[in-house]
Amino acid sequence: MPVQKPGEQARVEITAGGIVFQRRPDGPYVGFILDSHGKWSFAKGHVKMAKGESLEQAAVRETAEEMGLSGLTVIAKLGTTDIWFRDRFEHKGVLVHKFITYYLLEAPAGNRGRPQKEEMIHKLDWVPLNRVHRVPIYPNTVDLLRKAVRIIKREFGGSRDEARDKKPPALRPGSGQV
Repeated sequence: MPVQKPGEQARVEITAGGIVFQRRPDGPYVGFILDSHGKWSFAKGHVKMAKGESLEQAAVRETAEEMGLSGLTVIAKLGTTDIWFRDRFEHKGVLVHKFITYYLLEAPAGNRGRPQKEEMIHKLDWVPLNRVHRVPIYPNTVDLLRKAVRIIKREFGGSRDEARDKKPPALRPGSGQV
């Protein structure tokens, strides 16, 4: 958490986002975005409360915009996390306490999406469900991703090659591993 100066009030932001998956013939895939900090993350954005937008509606809208997806279906509310930071864009230098409520969303098959470059989303990638634990994401979203994976496995089944991935990793030539 950034250092809070004596008497400084933090700007509170309410946001919502989505962890998106898609069913494919070889199993479910989860969508990740490469954000403006060069880190893998999930789409999220501000709730338009003045317009009566709900957290769920904001999650679907922001995810659709940032990932270039349409036809998203809400599967479950995953939970809320929070972060502290100093704003670099809209209110430069201001201390922000952001609350982010995430939902599990399903994208229709074949809808690959596209990153929203205007929001500094550099890349969109789809990762097989059995490999999402290898993606380096922000620590505050790890438990939410684990919950999403449990729901996807329970409701829709795991990937076809899950058993294969449980084998120990192959040794790399010249790695010095025995």
